[in-house]
Formats: sequence, C-alpha cells, structure tokens
Amino acid sequence: MASETWAKMTQHISTEIAVIGAGVIGLAVAHRLLAEGRDVVLCDPNLPGSGASYGNAGTIADYAVMPVGTPDVLRNLPSLLLNKNSPLAIRRAALPSLMPWLMRFAVQSLPGATARNAGAIARLVADACPSWVALATQIGGEDILQRRGCLYMYETARAFKAARTDIAHKRSLGISVDLVGADGLARMEPGLPAAQGGAAFFPNAVFMSDPGAMVQHLARDVRKTAGFVQARAETLTRRYDGMVVEGPGLRLHARKVVIAAGAHSRDLARQAGDAVPLETERGYHAEWDMAEPRLTRPVCPTSRGFYLCPMSGRLRVAGTVELGGLTAPPSPHRIAKLVEGARAIFPDLGEPDRTWMGFRPSMPDSVPVIGPSRAGSDVIHAYGHGHIGLTLAPITARIVADIVAGREPELDLTAYRPGRF
Repeated sequence: MASETWAKMTQHISTEIAVIGAGVIGLAVAHRLLAEGRDVVLCDPNLPGSGASYGNAGTIADYAVMPVGTPDVLRNLPSLLLNKNSPLAIRRAALPSLMPWLMRFAVQSLPGATARNAGAIARLVADACPSWVALATQIGGEDILQRRGCLYMYETARAFKAARTDIAHKRSLGISVDLVGADGLARMEPGLPAAQGGAAFFPNAVFMSDPGAMVQHLARDVRKTAGFVQARAETLTRRYDGMVVEGPGLRLHARKVVIAAGAHSRDLARQAGDAVPLETERGYHAEWDMAEPRLTRPVCPTSRGFYLCPMSGRLRVAGTVELGGLTAPPSPHRIAKLVEGARAIFPDLGEPDRTWMGFRPSMPDSVPVIGPSRAGSDVIHAYGHGHIGLTLAPITARIVADIVAGREPELDLTAYRPGRF
C-alpha cells in the first residue's frame, strides 16, 4: 500500500517496491515506477533531496565521460593524494581503510581500463540533456533549466594547446564540443578575468539554476502517490515472500527493493549478496549571495578543479575530490581552498554566506552500479554515480523500471552490473 501522505511513519508497511534513498536517483526511480502504475514507498533518514542532490554543481554534464582515474592521474597519484591542496586528496587517517579501494582505482586508471570506463559512461550520458528537459517539463521545473552550455576554461595558452588531445577524444565518444579562443571566451563571459588560453565549450550541456529546487519539484510530484518513511534502513533480508527492510522504527516488506542510497549503499548491497567496492567522496561548496550573476553559464577553471555556478541569487563554487568516509567532520582546509580559488577568479569576493559538505558514492572505475543483484532481481542496484548522479537520474530510472517490468533495458548492463569486479 502506498500512503497518500508524505509524513514520518513507524508502523509496519507493505508495498510492491521499496526504494531505499530519496536523493535525485531514488526520486527519479520512484517517479518512473509510479508512472508505470507501480506501488512505491521510499525510505530515507533525511528529507528528500537534502544531500548531494542539493549541493551539486547543477550541470547536466553530457560531456563528463572521463573517469576520475586515468593514466595521467595514476602517474601523479602519490603526490595528488598526499598533497592537501590537491583537487584529488585523501584524509590521511582514512588511508588504511581505503587501500583496497585505491588498489582497484589504480588498476582502473590503466589505459585499457580507462578507455572501457569512458565508453561505458559515454553510453549512459548520451541523451542526459533531453531526458532532463522532458522530466523537468513533467514536474513543472522547466523554468529552472538554462540551455547555454558549459565552459571549461584554460588560463594559459599552454594548457589550452594541451587540451586539444582530450577534446579530440571526447569528440570520438560522440560529445559535442567547440574550442573557443581567449577573445571568444571574453565575449561569452565578460565577467571573467582575461585568460591567455581559451575554453572548451560544451553547447548541449544544460544547467539548473537551483538543483535543490528542481529536486523538490520532483519530490512533490512523487509524494502525490508514493509513501515515504523517514527512517534509516539498516538491514535487508530475503524472505520466501519478498524482502524485509528494517531499521530503528522501520519494518518494510516489499516484493522488490531498489538500493539507491548513494554513499550509504555498500552495507545494504553486501546484505543483498553483492560485495561492491563503494567508497565515499566528500564534496564541498561555498556560496556568495548576489543580486546579479557574474556569469551566464557554469565555468570550470580546469587547473583548479572546481565549478563556478551562477545559481539563482548566488554564486556557488563547487568541486574537488576528497576521499575520507562518512563520519569525519568537514575539512576547514578544503573549504578554504575553494574560497581561495574563487577569489583567484573574482578577487573582490568577501567571506562566503554559507558552506556545505556532502557525500558522493564513488566507484574505483567511476562507473555506476545499475542492475539486478547476483542473488536475484528482487534487489536492484542504482548508486555509485560519483560526480554525475544528477546527470544520470533519468536514464537510471528508465533502466530500473525496465528491470522491474522484465523488459530488455535500453543499454547492455554488463559494464554496470554489481558483479563486474
């Protein structure tokens, strides 16, 4: 039974499909399943869309095909991980527990693996932008979308020249991208300081001026017919008549379970019978309130590893990668580096009006886990999207709905299955 309310519930509940996780992935999955007439209950200890689905860079990144691990990253991995100022860093206290993941990451950064992983990601993101336009129209969020593309800025002529190889590779994977010289960049974004290099312009990228608001549109649409339990799912048990999800104040019986709990998915996956090498990236942002935006589209200064995002009524600076688990407090140093980087572009920025840290689910190959459990299709995995969870929400939802219905998914799931490692 799906509740007509969107309130915290503690009684025993039965439903056809339980979706664990009410971030953008879980909500998109629920939305798609409800559209196909399924009975759905979502479960999350937090309010819908309050984690990384809120704090991200807001870009539907159909160009983000390269995994985090590449041969270049592998060559520089020791210095990257141990340099606290690096865009890719690690909390040293977490190093012992991260070693198995890091070893897998190193293997996935070899040339052959990198090419395979990029291809797998490219197939997922291929129609991300039109998929989001369609979804936003359905949930009344079309005004939040901006279709001006995205810029990757190269601050030096040398960096701009070196980027041509990467740009050519992206084009070979079907990504639309144009190279813009320094003069063209100045015309497109006159608020930026003069750059000696130029930029890569991704014309098809779609930007959300407020991703948190978009996810709330999605949540409101879902809650019309889905139930929601504000509780933490801690155990997952197979029974003869379905799955039982339990936690403090929670007992939920379902014919099928979708694990879409982001960075919190690993233990549930293990209980379902799938040992998945999922780790946690800690993502940060800082925001400055401002009446007039300084940019007309998101801009990534490539040497600094973050995005400048002209959100509604504020500038958000989001990015960098920190491996460090789920329990440690936010790093003041990482926030300070974001603020320092933002001021390198806009020197007159004062103290940020707010800062944030959230958790990204990170796979060593940067490829999400989407597909049925090895132990049976009564559990379906939908997590591990890393930096592109927002981007991949609609296609992930379609794939999950296909699995639930027993249809052939639109993509071959071999590269995304939980048993690939």
